[in-house]
Amino acid sequence: MPENKHLHFRSSSIKIPPFFPIHNHRRQHHNRRPLPLFADLNLSISSILNSSKHPITQFISYINKFQASTQKLPKLSNPFHSKKQPPLCSTSLALIRGDEEVGEVTQSSKSHPVSRHDDERVLISEVLVRNKDGEELERKDLEEEAMAALKTCRPNSALTVQEVQEDVHRIIGSGYFSTCMPVAVDTRDGIRLVFEVEPNQDFQGLVCEGANVLPTKFVEDAFRDGYGKIVNIRRLDEVINSINGWYMERGLFGLVSGIEILSGGIIRLQVSEAEVNNISVRFLRRTGEQTTGKTRPETILRQLNTKKGQVYSMLQAKRDVDTLLAMGIMEDVSIVPQPAGDSGKVDLTINAVERVSGGISAGGGISSGITSGPLAGLIGSCALYHRNLFGRNQKINLSLERGQIDSIFRINYTDPWIEGDDKRTSRAIMIQNSRTPGTLVHGNQPNNSNLTIGRITAGIEYSRPFRPKWSGTAGLIFQRAGARDEKGNPIIRDFHSSPLTASGNIHDDMVLGKLESVYTGSSDPSSSMLVVNMEQGLPVWSDWLVFNRVTSRARKGLVIGPACLNLSLSGGHVVGNFPPHEAFPIGGTNSVRGYEEGAIGSGRSYAVGCGEISFPLVGPVEGAMFADYGTDLGSGSTVPGDPAGARLKPGSGYGYGVGMRVASPLGPLRLEYAFSDQGTGRFHFAVGQRN
Repeated sequence: MPENKHLHFRSSSIKIPPFFPIHNHRRQHHNRRPLPLFADLNLSISSILNSSKHPITQFISYINKFQASTQKLPKLSNPFHSKKQPPLCSTSLALIRGDEEVGEVTQSSKSHPVSRHDDERVLISEVLVRNKDGEELERKDLEEEAMAALKTCRPNSALTVQEVQEDVHRIIGSGYFSTCMPVAVDTRDGIRLVFEVEPNQDFQGLVCEGANVLPTKFVEDAFRDGYGKIVNIRRLDEVINSINGWYMERGLFGLVSGIEILSGGIIRLQVSEAEVNNISVRFLRRTGEQTTGKTRPETILRQLNTKKGQVYSMLQAKRDVDTLLAMGIMEDVSIVPQPAGDSGKVDLTINAVERVSGGISAGGGISSGITSGPLAGLIGSCALYHRNLFGRNQKINLSLERGQIDSIFRINYTDPWIEGDDKRTSRAIMIQNSRTPGTLVHGNQPNNSNLTIGRITAGIEYSRPFRPKWSGTAGLIFQRAGARDEKGNPIIRDFHSSPLTASGNIHDDMVLGKLESVYTGSSDPSSSMLVVNMEQGLPVWSDWLVFNRVTSRARKGLVIGPACLNLSLSGGHVVGNFPPHEAFPIGGTNSVRGYEEGAIGSGRSYAVGCGEISFPLVGPVEGAMFADYGTDLGSGSTVPGDPAGARLKPGSGYGYGVGMRVASPLGPLRLEYAFSDQGTGRFHFAVGQRN
């Protein structure tokens, strides 16, 4: 029978958090120094999660070593037997030292003292099972269980003392009996071997102590089948394993530390749970030496979901490590649990290695707004940044991006968690001056002249999570936008006499109130994503634009064997007086592939759907097959000046093709070739996932 070697049965209650490894009921064992619940346990969270042994298992092994050095069982009887309480059955006879005397096998009329070293065989004429008073058991089923457990002790068989002892072990091992004493009786028919047993009590109730996080229903369900039946240690062992398994599956530091049976068949279950006593932060250099950190400890501590007084969870600690790394200011983080004295609690130490806070970066990219020219779409960028202002994880970034036509100068300030807020609310302030191509809506200018849209933007946004996987954003944005020709002169109409502003002035002013809700699933391929955004133009001044714009996009992944099917859908609608260059462009790399950017149409409304199957090829390379469809829902003519109609754009179209994906630190590198429904083919290259 399997044993819970870490479990100790005793007839007196166990106090928690101290843990007393009592192995029998001798008084001298009660005077042993208490063993802390997590003595000598000093593991970082990374080593715990990567270890082949669970910390609970390591703890149990430690206790087992302590047991092996202290236990001594002098009698051939149940070591968990209590004189004051009804005895609790156990299979611990297997724990008897090999060099101990077994005692004596007695008989009622004549005494035949024997030793375990005596190999002399004795002929047994009869084998019986009786109670401790020598009478028949009241329950015949228990007598049958005991007889069925016997292997060598049979009538008319010659037995040694060792063989009798082994069958005593088997009777105890059946789980139904607390004691078993073999007695040899010399009769006129020969020697009668009687096993005097004491059955366990019937299970009538349960008291569970120390279980603060263990669900009551789980414990009740585990014991439910045993109510009204005799206590069986085999079944009790399974229940204890299931309770310990519940803690292990959730990464919690907890286990069953004691159990006893009270009068009336009441079982008292003692559970030990290691609560977090204190959490501290220690900053380290890359070499492991302790140093003074730039980040305030409270900035780190408030990121943790692990709190004082909670039962320590390794899985939650792993998530806390991921959260701290996601702040962007730490190079390495580990959480080390240590015993808090003899209290049975744990102290947590966060070892943090900080990254360099500030610096200068440079890079490049591709703009999807330029579709012609020898260096079409190439953009260079540089930035000056500080990612940990005042030691509070606040960030400021000054960046410049410059291309053939594109240029963006931006100042961003972000506070990821406003001080004093308990809802994880973040604040972002942005000032931006940009110039982007106007070809998405107002392309096909004469002589390939470039029309650009200049915008000056300033805004503030507040974001916070409001449900698991859901977050929301609210903001206020001011924008001044106008069109310019390739010489930088402001213009209000394009080559086709379509207006470039809604107000008729050289620029449009607007203040937008913004609301956005985002659902983000897990990072696995079968996850889902949903984004809903609404912008409302506010009538601050009489000539400022008033309109309402709603957009939405959704994505769902499905795993089909080694392949993955991704379905995406996006759409939007605008009501009110809005600038023509703000119409929704349809067609291009992130819209309908096989078309140039904005070549299908531009409207007040739009809908684009995409289906894509990706499959692994070699190493980080994946193949893909896709099909896209987009439409302006017949709204192209409702855009001021009808720029799509003036350029004879179809208003709807589809494309299909194949491509490759290569994983990179910047995201997947996408190279695709697609055909449109017009019969033309086109290459598309992009970095990152489709918008």
